[in-house]
Amino acid sequence: MAEVINMPRLSDTMEEGVVAKWLKQKGDKVAEGDILAEIETDKATMEFESFYEGTLLHIGIEEGETAPVDTLLAIIGEEGEDISGLLNGGSSEAAEDKSEESEEETTEDETASSEAGEIPEGVEVVNMPRLSDTMEEGTVASWLKKEGDEVSEGDILAEIETDKATMEFESFYEGTLLKIGIGEGETAPVDSLLAIIGPKGTDVSNVTGDSAPKKSASKADKETSAARENVEEATSASSSDSSSEESGRIFASPLAKKMAEDKGIDLSKVEGSGENGRIVKKDIESYKPSAAPAAKEETTKKEAETSVAAPYVPAGEESFEEIKNSQMRKTIAKRLGESKFTAPHYYLTIEVDMVNAMQSRKQINAMPDTKVSFNDLVIKASAMALRKHPQVNSQWTDGAMKIAKHIHMGVAVAVEEGLVVPVLKFADQMSMTQIGGNVRDLAGKARNKKLQPKEMEGSTFTVSNLGMFGITEFTSIINQPNSAILSVGAIVEKPVVKNGEIVVGNTMKLTLACDHRTVDGATGAAFLQDLKTFIENPVTMLA
Repeated sequence: MAEVINMPRLSDTMEEGVVAKWLKQKGDKVAEGDILAEIETDKATMEFESFYEGTLLHIGIEEGETAPVDTLLAIIGEEGEDISGLLNGGSSEAAEDKSEESEEETTEDETASSEAGEIPEGVEVVNMPRLSDTMEEGTVASWLKKEGDEVSEGDILAEIETDKATMEFESFYEGTLLKIGIGEGETAPVDSLLAIIGPKGTDVSNVTGDSAPKKSASKADKETSAARENVEEATSASSSDSSSEESGRIFASPLAKKMAEDKGIDLSKVEGSGENGRIVKKDIESYKPSAAPAAKEETTKKEAETSVAAPYVPAGEESFEEIKNSQMRKTIAKRLGESKFTAPHYYLTIEVDMVNAMQSRKQINAMPDTKVSFNDLVIKASAMALRKHPQVNSQWTDGAMKIAKHIHMGVAVAVEEGLVVPVLKFADQMSMTQIGGNVRDLAGKARNKKLQPKEMEGSTFTVSNLGMFGITEFTSIINQPNSAILSVGAIVEKPVVKNGEIVVGNTMKLTLACDHRTVDGATGAAFLQDLKTFIENPVTMLA
């Protein structure tokens, strides 16, 4: 019987998706687990695999096309099967029900004699957990247990992709994994039936998500809390186990394996950039053999040398290349637009003398096992200035202005997919060396896609630094719900006036973007004055 596959919801904010590439064509044979297509969401381009086997009878969304979630994506069934009813709006469930009804009428009596949905004794229903405060649905990235496997309390059942990170989810029960309710790559709302665990051989065919009793609030909170607290520990243990138990195995995504096979690339020679060294699509795309022939380049060079110069006549055709906006870029544009056009921004710039800061940093870094960057110094100074000017550490709401008593510094980090802002919590209570260590750790996690949701939540102020790119001055859009963001430029050597004389100096420009609803001009200026004092006199931050 034909199966209808709709455009999946691969993130909580996804409203539509783009089919970046079809890896199967109409008429191709499809096995369960085969990658059907690459789907571009608002956050990333993901591989979407089939949970059915058969023939790809229909493609509903072509490559490059955008369609809302739940739009008909494809139909898989038996070769030559009539799917006209499905294309005209029919459902596979309705067809199946009609077929069963016409073939055998006695099933009503059999159904009536059994209590459908009754949960057998000793059986536990595991639902899709809420692993972050904003999570509304989750995607099963991979199952670490299969149906029929024995499960102990604390075993990792599956890797679940939330709106913020991919987490390992452990079992709170022991027994046999009797049923998997959500296949790998499938997305389902929180509290959907994820799995059923119970005594081996128990019949759970009639147990559904609707028949499962809802957990008490305390039980659900306990499981969710335990899942969050064990994410980092479980990830570390999983990485260690996989490397020791499966040494010699090449870890690669299905798409990467297929691409490598098509291109004749030996996977053993490819270095994986994914988690635990897993080889992913971009590793195959960027792979270059150690020695590449340069014959074509030499030929081109010789042709250029022997060609006869022709008179220059400007001629040509005006043209444009149109590149469709990715889902991530659409989301970034939407959120930045909301911030820019709802929060009345204004900007204040100040120039800071960095001579003392440079000398202090040199002395600090001369100590063993110590490394402090200028960005660490700015973060520390900003945290101390916020303590003196709490109104800058605030949020605007329709009913009231909320002034945070705590100081959580957001640090903007550029990654391939866009911009993420890990959060350094209680930064005012840290030394510069502690700030430096934590920032490096968070930035590394961000670039390796290992940041946990709690590490990106709750910022009260944000610092964005482009000084390392040689940018001397710029303005940033406020990271809502913050009321301000600090833009840090490069340190520039230039002539300055000191004591009536022109001397060589080193200065750095800082620009503060403020939400005028919460931070008045005088308040923002006073904040920058104290920030300047702290940076120009680093000894004041050591007290």
